[in-house]
Amino acid sequence: MKRAAAVFLLLACLLGLAGCARTMDDIIAREPSVKGIVRSFDKESVVIENGDGTYSVSLNVECKDSVTHFEIGDEIVVYYDGKAAEGDPMRIDTVYAITLRTPASRTEKN
Repeated sequence: MKRAAAVFLLLACLLGLAGCARTMDDIIAREPSVKGIVRSFDKESVVIENGDGTYSVSLNVECKDSVTHFEIGDEIVVYYDGKAAEGDPMRIDTVYAITLRTPASRTEKN
C-alpha cells in the first residue's frame, strides 16, 4: 500500500512539473485571454478594466516570465483558464501568464 501511494505521489509531482514547463509562446497560442487597463494593484492581485467590465486578476501566475509589476494605466493581457467568477469586480483566479501590451508611461525618442 505504501508503495502504491509513493508511485502515485511521484506521478503527481511529475505531472505538476510538466505543467510548469510550458513556454510563454505556448500559453499565448493556446489559452483564452482578456485585455484591460490597470486601475489598481497590490502584492496579490491587479484590477483591470475594459469594455466588458472590471476584473480582479490573481498574481499567482504559472509562467514566471510574466509581468507582475504594474503602473496605473498600463494595458495588459491576461492569459487564463477562461473562467471568471461573478462579482464586482469579476475574479480571475487561474492565471497562466500576463503580458504588457502598452505601458502607461512611454518616452518618445527624438
